[in-house]
Amino acid sequence: MKLITRTTVTIFLLLLTAVGAAETDSEPRQSLTTQGTGITRGGVVDGKVSFDEFKKLQTEGPRSTRATTSPTQKEGEAVLQSAGNSNFWFYDADVELFADFDRDGYYYGIDLMFDADTHYVAADVYAVIYLSYEFGPWNEYAVTDVFTLLGSSGTDEYIVETELVSGYPTGSYDILIELFDAYDDAYLASFGPDDTSELALLPLEDSTRDVASTGSPQVVVNSGGGGSLSWLLLLGLLAVRMTFLPHAARLSK
Repeated sequence: MKLITRTTVTIFLLLLTAVGAAETDSEPRQSLTTQGTGITRGGVVDGKVSFDEFKKLQTEGPRSTRATTSPTQKEGEAVLQSAGNSNFWFYDADVELFADFDRDGYYYGIDLMFDADTHYVAADVYAVIYLSYEFGPWNEYAVTDVFTLLGSSGTDEYIVETELVSGYPTGSYDILIELFDAYDDAYLASFGPDDTSELALLPLEDSTRDVASTGSPQVVVNSGGGGSLSWLLLLGLLAVRMTFLPHAARLSK
């Protein structure tokens, strides 16, 4: 009986490991973002809130100085880019982190403000924003709407607030911002951890790992499959129950 019990428990633990590995391998990155020039900083509460979902976080591989993607480039692919356009540059960037309900020092809210400038009187642009986990490859996490730069004015600062919902393990992250021409998608300039410490070594995790925010871990439903493993887990639990109950009944006599 002891041999059967140990074997059943071993199988159950293997099933748990398989389920956990499969969920990690297929875990999508999900987030909520709001953006604009006149929003209140410190929470995703203003205006239109978008729900974004990307493929799993890329954590291994080289990290280039630039992670520029073109409209025809597939997600996750990164290419080295030229120095950009000298008529555009970033003046400053600032990050405020929020939402750490379990108080472990890791936040799931990113409040990013940046100020880009141009030699032109006005120029329509947009930005793509990336996260890098533990100095790994750049992963796109937000794209801004088209907005207008007014020369070197400080009144056109842009704010992007994001709550990481799932797919972002606890750790240290860097942020990279890349600027593009709204007319032809041409790469213009970038700003990242090599340019300012504000975008480096940010302690982040997604809200599903911030268990105290609701009193229990949040459950994110992914329609991308994995149902067979869930059934295996249930069968494993049933096997353990069927093995232990007869043994416990004999011990109680």
